[in-house]
Amino acid sequence: MTQDPGSSQQVVVRLDGVHKEYGDAKALDGMSLEIRAGDAVAVMGPSGCGKSTLLNMVAGLDRPTSGAVEVHGQDLGKLNETGLALFRRRHIGMIFQFFNLIDDLPALDNVALAAQLTGISARQARRRALELLDELGIADRKDTYPAALSGGERQRVAVARALMNRPALLLADEPTGALDSRSGEQVMDLLIDLNQIGQTLLIVTHDPHLATRCASRLIEVADGRVARESALEPSA
Repeated sequence: MTQDPGSSQQVVVRLDGVHKEYGDAKALDGMSLEIRAGDAVAVMGPSGCGKSTLLNMVAGLDRPTSGAVEVHGQDLGKLNETGLALFRRRHIGMIFQFFNLIDDLPALDNVALAAQLTGISARQARRRALELLDELGIADRKDTYPAALSGGERQRVAVARALMNRPALLLADEPTGALDSRSGEQVMDLLIDLNQIGQTLLIVTHDPHLATRCASRLIEVADGRVARESALEPSA
């Protein structure tokens, strides 16, 4: 899982005065923050505070009403929908609470597809996918369909898929929310390991244990803006 962390000073994510309104409702109200290469940032806050909207902005899945979102040096507001989709595939990995695997593809093909969508040959994609599954300890499940995998195994497949294109940024939306405690701890260990080799992480969670274990920065969101930011010492 070799990463290129780049300069520790490199800004990977920058939000500058981002507002997002849905009708009369304000989801984000002047959100500004920076995430640098190698950071592990956890975002917490009550339901409806803007956490998911923040994640969608950084992923290029939604556009701000005003303000700017920059990821890996790219102003996302300057890309059309096709450009955003291609940017996501090449530079952003995403892990979801409910895995979002394709049910009728085995584990290996679920992972390889992420590279094939960027134009990599099927042979190359499958070779890298197998390497990732091996590094994540589930190469023996490569031909298994999602329905026959445990929750922890499915999340490992999802992590492999997210890492397939060596993303500058890994986004995790409640990555342990659908897992039992043992599988959840294993996924936390995996996130810690990835960050230690330079992977930049942005994790949205309701779980303070996940935040304190995996993140070095905690951003608390309230009413669509950063209410407090603090440094964390990830536990072993």
